[in-house]
Amino acid sequence: MSTDLFNLSGKVAIVTGASRGLGQYLARALAGAGADLVVTSRTVESLAPFTAEIEALGRRVLPLALDVRDQQSIQKMAEAAFAHYKKIDILVNNAGCNVRKPAVDVTWDDWNLVLDTNLRGGFFVAQAVAKKMIPAGYGRIVNIGSVTTVAGYAGITPYCASRGGVKQMTMSLADDWGKHGITVNCLAPGWFKTAQTKVLYDNQGWVDYLVDRIPLKRVGQPNDLDGTVIFLASDASAYITGQTILVDGGISTGSTKATV
Repeated sequence: MSTDLFNLSGKVAIVTGASRGLGQYLARALAGAGADLVVTSRTVESLAPFTAEIEALGRRVLPLALDVRDQQSIQKMAEAAFAHYKKIDILVNNAGCNVRKPAVDVTWDDWNLVLDTNLRGGFFVAQAVAKKMIPAGYGRIVNIGSVTTVAGYAGITPYCASRGGVKQMTMSLADDWGKHGITVNCLAPGWFKTAQTKVLYDNQGWVDYLVDRIPLKRVGQPNDLDGTVIFLASDASAYITGQTILVDGGISTGSTKATV
């Protein structure tokens, strides 16, 4: 099998939520495979250090502001990306947020914040980008889920609901847009240390408990996502669509060997 299947040279990829965390991990992987990038955050200024890093790799990169809770912002981003590169080949639909509270304390606004960001925002970003992909007859959309796409955890009910919705949305969009040469899949990471999860990792007892439940006996490292996102963004996955791929060290097997 030729490694050219995984070569993203000449492709243009949008990665949303790329000012920190998983968005940067994923964007680095795509740039390393040859893709030119559009990276987004709610503020363009926050993207400056990462933009410089990608440019140092010899890739083109366009930083754009994007608030996924604002439909006009979504449309403006997609138009600017297309105007700059004249095409969009890949979307990594990563922007998201979380609210950690017992279910009885979740407010109406908490629910709306998480669902509007992770699910409604993700749908309308995909829609705006697909409108650019459909005339070209080609596209790779990678929606970012999590282990909560297939499992529920206490204290993050809105987040679990949103990520479960991403899985269903992925399957529906795959069916809708397959005839246009667009694949839509969900990459679902397990436990990775990011700014969003740092508060959990500050508790060593929790980390020890978590690691004992992961068959591979470690939490995720940045490069653990590289192969999967490149695969889903490339022609190597041309006949795969509507699928959820967990990159979680095996925690979704349901291991409960640990005791607290």
